[in-house]
Amino acid sequence: MKKTRILMGMPITIEVVDPSVSAESINKVFDYFDYVDKKFSLYKETSEISKINLGKIKKSKHSHDMEEVFDLSEKTRLETDGYFDIRKNGKFDTNGLVKGWSIFNASKILSNEGFKNFYIEAGGDIQAIGQNAKNEKWKVGIRNPFNANEVVKVIAISNLGVATSGTYVRGQHIYNPHQANEPIVEILSLTVIGPNVYETDRFATAAFAMGRKGIEFIDKLHGFEGYMIDKDGIATMTENFEKYVVKND
Repeated sequence: MKKTRILMGMPITIEVVDPSVSAESINKVFDYFDYVDKKFSLYKETSEISKINLGKIKKSKHSHDMEEVFDLSEKTRLETDGYFDIRKNGKFDTNGLVKGWSIFNASKILSNEGFKNFYIEAGGDIQAIGQNAKNEKWKVGIRNPFNANEVVKVIAISNLGVATSGTYVRGQHIYNPHQANEPIVEILSLTVIGPNVYETDRFATAAFAMGRKGIEFIDKLHGFEGYMIDKDGIATMTENFEKYVVKND
């Protein structure tokens, strides 16, 4: 069963291969994403994050999920030498972590229901569990940042997460906290494969903020691989990224 809805301002697709799947199970996942959107959306004045930014909610009154995301964001800031920072111009923006975090949590909902073969994609970031309908690894395409209709690489993954950070779709929405007023123009996209989509999303965001140095950062992370495309269309990949690439016959 495969369903797509627009939530959190992007298409979210869920596909479950297990024969016992029901619409009710998939709807539980969509309900969770709706909950996350209502709590973390910067575009909703009623969201908790918006109220925090307006000074309407004190730290002592933060929800458990908000505190968890803030704690994980601070952990990521320290692990990335400050290249990941949810604080900007005196406000909090958790978008660089919440998407991957919520996809990963959503995958736990399906796992707890007993499903063993599924994937969840939200805005190009993916958690892939088990195998697809053909009893093969899940295949994921990496888009050409110069041509959205072209796929430059296809990777095959199972029980892993994939996240791509870039400016070619949404413009300059990622910033380098060390040079907050300077746009990131050296690179256009950076795709990261790792143990789960929460980890890949946060590190992809931080690595992209590093510019050309980002791919070197990913290369040094144990259990992660990356693929970067720069402004000249030149691709650079980490040492073992190639093992995930589907070869053309």
